[in-house]
Order: sequence, then structure tokens, then C-alpha cells
Amino acid sequence: MTLLEQTLKRIGPVDSEAMSRARSRLERLTMPYWALGRIMDLAEELAGMTGSEKPPVGRKTMVVMAGDHGVAEESVSLYPQEVTLQMVYNFVNGGAGINALARLVSAQVHVVDMGVRGDLRALADAGKIRRVHIADGTGNMAAGPAMTRDQAVRSIEAGIEIVRELAPTTDVFGTGDMGIGNTTPSSAIVSVITGVPVEEVTGCGTGIDEERRRLKAGVIRKAIDLNRPDPDDALDILAKVGGFEIGGIAGVVLGAASIRKPVVVDGFISTAGALIAQKLSPQAASYMIAAHRSVERGHVAALERLGKKPLMDLDLRLGEGTGAALAMTIVEAAVRVLTEVATFGEAGVSEAG
Repeated sequence: MTLLEQTLKRIGPVDSEAMSRARSRLERLTMPYWALGRIMDLAEELAGMTGSEKPPVGRKTMVVMAGDHGVAEESVSLYPQEVTLQMVYNFVNGGAGINALARLVSAQVHVVDMGVRGDLRALADAGKIRRVHIADGTGNMAAGPAMTRDQAVRSIEAGIEIVRELAPTTDVFGTGDMGIGNTTPSSAIVSVITGVPVEEVTGCGTGIDEERRRLKAGVIRKAIDLNRPDPDDALDILAKVGGFEIGGIAGVVLGAASIRKPVVVDGFISTAGALIAQKLSPQAASYMIAAHRSVERGHVAALERLGKKPLMDLDLRLGEGTGAALAMTIVEAAVRVLTEVATFGEAGVSEAG
């Protein structure tokens, strides 16, 4: 049995009894019924995910998957492809958006070379990044499959392996990404899985204008028409129109679900990876927390397919895991409400009539 098969087999339902106990306590807290709304919903969900009325969330880890894309050759991004490599160095040096926000929430940042064009072996040898490096970027999906099916499996299993490695020191995972051009495969994945037309899920990515956005949508339609990904086969979708870092994110989600640890899903690219994970294991969605709603126009359709309501709507579109890091403050707030706020009985406060 492969690692992927083993992992899928381990993913089970959330603990309904723990959720029931958590809800019973939340309903008796010294406040009007469910006065903290979504925060209380999240507290109940976290109890179910972890099987505990005191969900552990203090040790936070951001996994930032990096990879390049052959489809960047089609002028779908404002930035040159070498920016992916350069940003890996920026992550390592602590100068990126995710570094600042991870420091804010006391989260560790682990960067993974899933398939960056460029030599990052020195950073890996120094222990500053993890190097999977399936290939020097994916193939151009507008001219053929982005990767082989074996590479798709490898990308997912790499994410699972990283979660297993980090699990002893992590309570809650967050997903992040880096890859010039990666909103293009993400839009393709969302369109194929949700059935929403390409035009409606293709956004402006790094800030391209409307003319280039229409060009980008045309590239995605061409890739889907050429490769004909099977909407019922997650691995076929990932292989034909996906990305190595997107597969890695799917693996992080599946790996976290298999060990009953919450995973905070960042923006559009991370949600594309989460859709692959959900397609492989519908129950995995129960362990996902949607951090925010991106300004990318396909994100709403993706979140609806996941069955998730995002915690925030701040017009974010950076990626890197920045939204997930911010959302971890809400995750911790939910647990504090569940475990630190007194009930009416504990506080000696009269309840409503």
C-alpha cells in the first residue's frame, strides 16, 4: 500500500461526542447565547477535529510550498519566473509577508522546494529549506500535461511526509504557496472540479490588466480542452493542469486530517490544493479551516465546493500563507473562549429567564 493510500485510509470523521461536550459548555458561558458567533462555531469544530474539549493549538507551523510552472511562458503573470527562486531566499532571510505575520502569531515557517527552477541545494544542505524538487517546474499545461501521474502522487506524498515529520512539534498547520503563474493552474483546477466556467474563476493574479486576464482565461481553456482532465479523478486533474506546490498543499491537508490536526487553508492556491484533497478524501474537509476569502474571483466557488465559510474577508491576494497566519489568531481565540470563559454556574452569574 502506498503512503497516499495509507493516509487516505486513516482519515476518519471528527469526534461528534467531543463536539457535543464542547457545545454544551459553550451554551452555558457567561454571555448571551452564542454571542461570539463564528468564534464559538470554530471552538466546537476544533473540539471535533482534535477529539478534545481543550483543543491544543499553541504550536503553529506554516508550510510554504514553492514550485514553478511551465505555463508562465504564456505571459499569464506580471512577474518573471525567477521571482519564485528569489522569494525562497526572501523567506529564508525572514523578509517576506509570511515571515512578518508568522512572527506575530509565533508560528514556525518551513519552506519546501517542490519544483523551483534554480539550484536551492545549498539552502537545503544548510537545513534552511526542505528540498523535494520533483522537477525544474511543471510542463506548460497549454502544450501538454503539467506533470505525470507519478509526479502528482509524489507531490502529494511529499506534503504528507512533511506533516509526519513536523507533527511531534505542531498542533495546527497552515498552508502557504509560492510560484509565479500559479493562479493559472489553480483556476483550471477550480473550474474542472466545480464545473464553473473558466471565465468566471480566472482572476488577475499578480495584478494583470483585463486584457491579459482574458488572455490568461484563454490559456486555461486551451489547457483544459487539450488535456481533458477527468473531473472525477483528483490525480488526473493535478497531473494535467496542476502544480507541484498545489499537490504538496493537498498532501499537507490530507496528512493533517489523518492525524486529527487542524489545518488552516490560506487563499486561492491553497484552496485549489484543498479541493484536490477533498476529492481524494471527502472527510478531509472536516479538518480544514478556511482562513479568508481572496479577491481572486474563483475563490468563492472553490470555498463553496469545500463547504467552507472563511473566517476573514480582508481583500488579501498575496498567498505565502499570510491569510492562514492571520487566521491562527482567531483559532487561538476560539480555544480561549472554550477553555477560559466561565460558565454561569462557575461564575455564580444568574442565567436568562
